[in-house]
Amino acid sequence: MMKKLFARSLLALAVFFAPATGFAAAEMLPPDELVRNVTGEVLTIVRSDKAIQAGDTHSILLLVDEKVLPHFDFRRMTSLAVGPGWRTANPEQQERLTAAFRTLLVRTYSNALIQYRHQTIEVKPLRGNNPGDKRARVSTEIRQPGAQPIAIDYALEQGGQGWKVFDVTVAGVSLVTNYRSSFAEEINTKGIDGLIASLEAKNKSLEAGQGGK
Repeated sequence: MMKKLFARSLLALAVFFAPATGFAAAEMLPPDELVRNVTGEVLTIVRSDKAIQAGDTHSILLLVDEKVLPHFDFRRMTSLAVGPGWRTANPEQQERLTAAFRTLLVRTYSNALIQYRHQTIEVKPLRGNNPGDKRARVSTEIRQPGAQPIAIDYALEQGGQGWKVFDVTVAGVSLVTNYRSSFAEEINTKGIDGLIASLEAKNKSLEAGQGGK
């Protein structure tokens, strides 16, 4: 159930961050306004791209890579998901963990783009932020016929490269928290290298299941 919910969150995130007028222009917008400005463009792409609608893995991964991934802070997401074990990992292990977790998220949830049918996405007004704040939480809601709306919140931080997502919360459950308990158990039993090996094995299995396209 959680995979399905987070898959839908990736669909919303793809819509969220596709650049409409170039990154430099989008960078000046507050997060909620950015969402409103770019939503229509990406929904049009998803609706009209025959390769994506047909489930072509290469096309889906390419779209995710171009439109979504540049706006994630995967290193921070990984450190939050790994928890205290992150501080015991050496730089090489941290780099491998980040790469493996990034690949896992992409491979697991990239099929969200072909699941789009008639959903609409409402972006809530940004609340509680003051001018100059470097962190923001943008709330959205996916609505679809015959189903309850799904609440999705994005935690972002503004740095030198603009706003970056470091966590996604779906129906009250944080993505990084969702992984943290299983990662901690893996570290406790097999150590950091065991977690890396486990993530890399899952990625190979997912790639094989998607035909390696």
